[in-house]
Amino acid sequence: VFHRFIAKPCALGLKVQANGPQKAQPNAILEKVFTAITKHPDEKRLEGLSKQLDWDVRSIQRWFRQRRNQEKPSTLRKFCESMWRFTFYLYIFTYGVRFLKKTPWLWNTRQCWSGYPYQPLIPDLHYYYIVELSFYWSLMFSQFIDVKRKDFGIMFTHHIVTVTLITFSYVTNLTRVGTLILCLHDAADIVLEAAKMANYCKCQKLSDLLFLTFAVVFIVSRLGIYPLWILNTTLFELYEALGNFPALWVFNVLLMVLQILHCFWSYLIIKAAYKAISKGKVAKDARSDVESSSDEEETVPRSKAPHSTVATNGTSGANGTNGYLTGATSSEEH
Repeated sequence: VFHRFIAKPCALGLKVQANGPQKAQPNAILEKVFTAITKHPDEKRLEGLSKQLDWDVRSIQRWFRQRRNQEKPSTLRKFCESMWRFTFYLYIFTYGVRFLKKTPWLWNTRQCWSGYPYQPLIPDLHYYYIVELSFYWSLMFSQFIDVKRKDFGIMFTHHIVTVTLITFSYVTNLTRVGTLILCLHDAADIVLEAAKMANYCKCQKLSDLLFLTFAVVFIVSRLGIYPLWILNTTLFELYEALGNFPALWVFNVLLMVLQILHCFWSYLIIKAAYKAISKGKVAKDARSDVESSSDEEETVPRSKAPHSTVATNGTSGANGTNGYLTGATSSEEH
């Protein structure tokens, strides 16, 4: 509903490109190989297809690249997804700040452990937790149906740790410090999604500015405030107030795993920011989900000789693929 009635009209109003990546030239033989065997053919298969179709290997490689890109989401769809996340992060961060500024533990983290574990679960805190947990569950499931990016494993680990942390802190009533963690993490995500939307709208200067702002906010919040404010109270103040108990160590191990992920992402962000400053613009996102090459300008594969009807109608050879569909299954690259 949000995508159709809010995000899409906004995208079209901002003239976001609605079409997806360029479509590959229709070819029954290559399509069968692509759908039934492999999306990343090896050299041996490429040479066999080259002889069968009378195409050069480079043209076949280009066809498979274009066909893979064809399954990637359009800029319009990516803009809608970023706008949805931006809207959610902005709302939940605003809600979190309004809620936390009225609580004593925002200004004094030792109040997180005052009266523990007999701390009442107030309705505003309960709502905050349920909404955040629902959102991260949705992110974890949607990762399997969205385009798999290069950091799929890292993001999946992050979602697992986040869901586990939220659930564990709720069950053990460590919700006060949990609200601080949630609010702190939402701050940088707002700027990141805004930078993505600016990039999809082709507002390069605004996108660069937002990305550099995101880099500063992320590093300050995740490498500065998080360890000095959150880890300090969970590692030391909690132990001083309540002593040793099993939940303390489980909770802190999960928080340390989260910090390791922060360090990894900070390295990537600093690397990208350095390129942005040195080259005058933000470098392409390392997680880009569209393959590219210098030869993508050539949209129609060049053949060594004119294509015969037998070579392009998918009827030559065994099952129309010169025996490839009936051969042994080859390993696919992931």
